[in-house]
Amino acid sequence: MRLQKLKKAFSNPAWIAFTWFGFTAGVSLLATPIKFSAETITRAIALDVGAITFAALNKVELAALIILLVVVRVSGRSARWLAICGGLALIVIAQSVWLLPELTQRTAMVISGIEPPASYLHAAYSTLELTKLAILLFAGFMALMEDTRR
Repeated sequence: MRLQKLKKAFSNPAWIAFTWFGFTAGVSLLATPIKFSAETITRAIALDVGAITFAALNKVELAALIILLVVVRVSGRSARWLAICGGLALIVIAQSVWLLPELTQRTAMVISGIEPPASYLHAAYSTLELTKLAILLFAGFMALMEDTRR
């Protein structure tokens, strides 16, 4: 009986959606702003630590995306779930191959003493990050509601 309950819980994508939401919100909405408000940390050091942190977060998010895709596939969820996963995949891929490399390059410029020109890259990253968090919350609650109906 317990094994069946555990299997049912892990076949619900809510656990990965909420876990992914938690670590992404923790890094993006909590740790990053706090780091830049610390008086003893220089901007260059904060940017260097941020680049390393977001590179690690990106790898963890890629793993979370793969786990979510597997859970959705194994659980036999609807096409709506594939659309949710597709949206999350587009965001993570855009951050991985476009935004993070560009932002890392800008960080390297600041660390070397060059002030890069104004850019929309942080706004684009932040917008995608907030969109991703909203999708994850929506997906998590949707998964919980689907299971209460089953």
